[in-house]
Amino acid sequence: MQNGIYLPNGMEAIQAHYTEFPLEEFNQNPLIQALPPLANKQTIIRKLMVKPIYKEEDKYAESVYRLHMVNRLYQLFQPLPKHVDVWNMIHSLIVQGYMARNPFDKKYKQYINETGNEIINCSFDINSRRNFRTTAGCGTFLGFSGMGKTTTINRILSNIPQVIIHNEYKGKHFNQIQLVWLKLEAPSNSSLKALCLQFFMKIDEILGTNNYKKYVSRNMSVDNMLPLISQVAHNIGLGLLVIDEIQHIKRRGADQIMNFFVSLINTGVNVALIGTPGAYRLFGEELRITRRLTGNSEIIYNNMGFGSEFKFLLESIWNYQWTQKFVPYNEEFAKVIYQETLGISDLMVKLIVFSQQTAIETGKEELTIELIRKVAKEKFRLMKPMLDAIRSGNPHKIAKYEDIRRIDLEQATIPTSKPTISSESKKVKRVKSNDKIEVNEKVESPGKKAKHSKEYMEGDLRFLLQEGVKNEKSPYEVLLESEYIEDVEKWIRVNVR
Repeated sequence: MQNGIYLPNGMEAIQAHYTEFPLEEFNQNPLIQALPPLANKQTIIRKLMVKPIYKEEDKYAESVYRLHMVNRLYQLFQPLPKHVDVWNMIHSLIVQGYMARNPFDKKYKQYINETGNEIINCSFDINSRRNFRTTAGCGTFLGFSGMGKTTTINRILSNIPQVIIHNEYKGKHFNQIQLVWLKLEAPSNSSLKALCLQFFMKIDEILGTNNYKKYVSRNMSVDNMLPLISQVAHNIGLGLLVIDEIQHIKRRGADQIMNFFVSLINTGVNVALIGTPGAYRLFGEELRITRRLTGNSEIIYNNMGFGSEFKFLLESIWNYQWTQKFVPYNEEFAKVIYQETLGISDLMVKLIVFSQQTAIETGKEELTIELIRKVAKEKFRLMKPMLDAIRSGNPHKIAKYEDIRRIDLEQATIPTSKPTISSESKKVKRVKSNDKIEVNEKVESPGKKAKHSKEYMEGDLRFLLQEGVKNEKSPYEVLLESEYIEDVEKWIRVNVR
């Protein structure tokens, strides 16, 4: 680390080095100038890339060692376009959040002093910021479980110095410890107090301070902790607070925690929220909360489709083979691996690792289609219900697993807890369970040609309903057989017992 120094508690930090930016507003703020220079796309990719150790001669080592060499694939990090977007989101949040927090700005110093006095006098009011207008914001990064969200965030944060020591700025004395980012995990019990305590303990761990002992007592309420958290964040120049695994926040404590995040942003603290699609429900209660918590950027990372992104990542993984017979990449392998992993990057790596290890153990020493299918069937047994749910496209099945619910990128609305039918599908009229169905306003009885009927593709809900008409089945029977709905009578019998 450049200009590396050690804090009294043994944590490593760097000495501030001030960069001159083309933007004049950046060059008046030491907290911004101490950050690394902004990077273009090529630089971002180079900084994020992680290649595992790989030597051609390794494939001739004893099998017992090659079994462990294959595990090196887990270290591979191949940057994709979505990773560049997340990089830009994180850096933008940090820089923009510091814009209104110049330590040499008189209005900002006045705000800090007034806030400190209000805390001492127990008269702190979050809305009393007449001389301070925050530039802090929030970014959200939600996506399928197994797409590498946490790994991506960790890779990006590892390229940003966490602790910077300031001593002098433009000939002026400036004694400041700057904590650029802090990463916490959302408490599984949705306890806001647990999150607050985690904040103080983590800062003490990194900086060697005693905020926990100084400020926190057993009887202190969350309302009393908020101004303290805000004041500590300003005192240490906290640039970004990252909250991971926010899908752990349950409905019971969601309102309180989401309001807490908004309050932090209002007091000048940047927030980034990371989670699975199960967290998407947290943003739909109030416009005020949703507007603030998706104000800077909202990045959705669904599983990859069978396209250029998937093939690029697969080829990057495919280059690392520790079997003695190297098998070239081809389209047939791509199709099979997509069928077994559905474009989930973690499963892609695991399937190739397991397949190579099986090939080495059995002495076959090469990857084959049959081997990959066999390994997927054996190793992904516990995940089969979830993968089958994704394959089916059936929202009723997918709804059972919140972390694989695909978020529609084409719709701007926050999805509700109940699955909805597209506007085109609304042409299917609501009818009783024993009636014939009408599609596209008019479908005549079997045996007669429909004047305005249309053939739909397999997998479309309207296709199922149309097939039901041909087989003289009611909509209720079609949806029940396809597992889009459950048998009401069966549900009543179970609950009565």
